[in-house]
Amino acid sequence: MLVIGVDPGLTRCGYCCVEGGGGSQRALAAGVIRTPKAAPRSVRLAELQQEIIRLFEEYPPDVVAVEQVFFQANVRTAVGVAQAAGVVMAEAANAGAEVVEHSPTEVKMAVCGYGRADKEQVSRMVQTLLALPERLKLADISDAAAVALCCLANNPGASVAAQTAPAGQAGQTAPTVPTGRAARAAPTGQTGRAAPAGSPSVLSP
Repeated sequence: MLVIGVDPGLTRCGYCCVEGGGGSQRALAAGVIRTPKAAPRSVRLAELQQEIIRLFEEYPPDVVAVEQVFFQANVRTAVGVAQAAGVVMAEAANAGAEVVEHSPTEVKMAVCGYGRADKEQVSRMVQTLLALPERLKLADISDAAAVALCCLANNPGASVAAQTAPAGQAGQTAPTVPTGRAARAAPTGQTGRAAPAGSPSVLSP
C-alpha cells in the first residue's frame, strides 16, 4: 500500500511517500512544495494544485493522509493551511485515492507512543521507523512522514506501533534540504543537491 502523508501549508507543504504493509514500511520520496508569499493567494493555490497533481501522477497513492487543521492564533495562517489541505484532499479524490485525516495528537501517539511529543522526538522516531541513515531536516517533511506512518499504523496490515523504539535513539546528523520554491528533499547521501523540478526525489534508506 502506498500512502502519501501531507503536512498541509500554503507557504510550505510537506509530503512523504511511504510504502507499507505486513508490518514494514519504507520511504520512496519526500519533500516540500513552496509557493511565493508575494503572489496572490489564488495563484499560490493553483501552483500548489499543479505540484500535487504531478506528485500523484508520479507516485499514484492508495491513501492520502492529511494532518488535521486546527484553529490557530494567527487566523490568516490557519485559513491558508486549511485551503492548502482542501486542495490536497480534492486532488487525492480526483486521483482515486482514499483520503484520511489524523490529528497531531493521534500522529504523535502512533509514532512516538506519547501524544505530547515534540518535533525533535517525532523526527527521531521517523528516522528510526523508516530506517533512514539521517534525519529529515525540515519539520514539514518529518511531520508528513509521521502522518503517513500513523495511517499505516491504523491499517490492520501494517503495524508501526509494534516497532516504535524509545524516543531519543538513532540521533544522527540531518541532511541539507533545498529551500527553493517547490523544493524537494535531496537523495540521502547527496545532500545539498536539489532533485529535478517536477520529479520527487527517492530516499535511499
